[in-house]
Amino acid sequence: MNNNKLIAAAVQASPVFLDKNKTIKKVCKLIKEAKKNGANLIVFPEAFIPTYPFWPKDLGFGPERKLTMDAQMELYNNSVDVPGKDIKIIADTAKKEKVFVVIGVNERDGGTLYNTILYFGKDGSLIGKHRKLMSIDSEKCIWANGTAEDVNVIETDIGKIGGLFCYEHHLTLQKYAMYQMGEQIHAGLWGGHGFAKNTMDFASRQYAFEGQTFVIISSIYINKDMIPDSFPLKEKTIWDYPGGSGIINPRGEYLVGPVYDKEEILYAELDLSQIIRAKAVIDSAGHFTRPDIFKFEVMK
Repeated sequence: MNNNKLIAAAVQASPVFLDKNKTIKKVCKLIKEAKKNGANLIVFPEAFIPTYPFWPKDLGFGPERKLTMDAQMELYNNSVDVPGKDIKIIADTAKKEKVFVVIGVNERDGGTLYNTILYFGKDGSLIGKHRKLMSIDSEKCIWANGTAEDVNVIETDIGKIGGLFCYEHHLTLQKYAMYQMGEQIHAGLWGGHGFAKNTMDFASRQYAFEGQTFVIISSIYINKDMIPDSFPLKEKTIWDYPGGSGIINPRGEYLVGPVYDKEEILYAELDLSQIIRAKAVIDSAGHFTRPDIFKFEVMK
């Protein structure tokens, strides 16, 4: 790596379903593998620890209601505290391998869960956190919303790094706020839904082109065979989560990927000087905007 170049890794993988401890062990193993292959920055999927809640979130108030509550309790019990001993294991691995790590977790705060991105520095420190600002559909039964403090970009010695989840890539003003903060490397964390394959593709390419950023898409891949028979909602869930991870340049072009229907770590060299070339055409927070007409503010 020089001052303008780094190797990024997009992890497409399956959590060890609803098992926090085994999933964290898998995370550490994948960090070591990616570092061995030259990565400086490693991005993991949305809610990877202990899993994205793929199942129906609310089956009403009849006998099946107990099944959703049982699943919620299992998710809560396997979620992480920030700070806490669970994430320290990841932090220690990032420090040992001297890499930056971005990962999606279910964060526990009292009796509330948040869909959270954690950013670890190569010294193992927790350098940033983003709680999902707006959940969609039945996700609202699981996660609370983040606040203005969660609109952030992390300045590091490899570039300015930000991240969003899934359909946050359609939260237009949130995107623009991050462009204004000078984001250079964007981590896009996704649950891997089959119905969102096209959305994941065009939203990520548009983000890269519109913001003149590199986009690292990291998605879960999971299928029914990976789900224990003991999970009470296994037969009530459609297990269509093929992934779609990849890495995109600031012109909206794939450097690698997208990849579907398998676990894989994708690698690409990011040359940050390409950002200036892209901004020479369109700088969405600079010469290609009209602050004399439009006013924008993040209410912090």
